Amino acid sequence: MKYLIILFSALLLVACKKDKEPVSNSAPKDSLNVVQDSSKVEASGKILVETITFPKEIKECSCYFAKSKADFEAEKYIYADDAGKTAYMKLDGKRLAMNLISSSDMEADEQLTKEIENDNYKISVKGKKIKGEEALLFEGMITIEKPDGTVITLPIYGECGC
Repeated sequence: MKYLIILFSALLLVACKKDKEPVSNSAPKDSLNVVQDSSKVEASGKILVETITFPKEIKECSCYFAKSKADFEAEKYIYADDAGKTAYMKLDGKRLAMNLISSSDMEADEQLTKEIENDNYKISVKGKKIKGEEALLFEGMITIEKPDGTVITLPIYGECGC
């Protein structure tokens, strides 16, 4: 009888026991659902591209781009330059002013090309003119490379003009 009570108690204990979750070596998952802010774009290559306000250093002619038409209209720019010497971006949390190496003549070409390089980044801007009035509207791509081989490419939409 004593063994019967022990056996019955053991069965009851096992039957009432909750299933344990399997143990994994990965970090615990959070139930928080994160919505990406369009002011920050982080590609899988780990280059963080953030929006910038229009640079106060630019006084006259300029080119400035956002990652979409909607962001452009909301003034969420990811790139701006003074149409000749200096390009501005916020990469990996730092606002950068970088020297333009080369830039195409926007008035003469249907295509826009710009090359920017410093010790930490090599940036290539390529676009096609989609509309030309006072300011020229462009759509294209921006490619950002790091010396460690990390490369990201993002769409751009914006304008160049004086």
